[in-house]
Amino acid sequence: MIAPIKRIIITIVAATLSSAACADIVGRASVIDGDTIEIRGQRIRLHGIDAPEKGQPCFDASGKSYRCDQIAAMALDEFIGASPVACRERDTDRYGRTVATCAVRGVDIEAWLVRNGHAFAYRHYSSNYIGAEQEAKNNRRGIWAGHTQPPWDWRKERRGGL
Repeated sequence: MIAPIKRIIITIVAATLSSAACADIVGRASVIDGDTIEIRGQRIRLHGIDAPEKGQPCFDASGKSYRCDQIAAMALDEFIGASPVACRERDTDRYGRTVATCAVRGVDIEAWLVRNGHAFAYRHYSSNYIGAEQEAKNNRRGIWAGHTQPPWDWRKERRGGL
């Protein structure tokens, strides 16, 4: 009979190995922007979220313009740090990027970004982060402390309504 502590250790090791085995892409990530990372040369678009675009206007509570795209990317970079990121591939987008759900230190990166007001829940592709977005709105975090339009609307206007 295995002692209770050994049984716990075996369970923890098995859970760790099985969760790593579920990840398709694992490694140190470089942040490209608020919703895109790169691991070992592979671009990964974070699933179910959409962060403000470069050049997209964002305004704080007093109406002052600020670079919310840059703040989102810097926050993501700081959150990930040097820790390995594990991503589960879900799809490929129209630009050929892998679309994946990713975690760092066991925390869902997409949920973290949305909950902290650095990205929107991208309802067109997922309903996973609507609760996190509502939490950010309720607490006026990040983009919800002021105002901006959803990135998908901003891109559509820039393309002339296409």
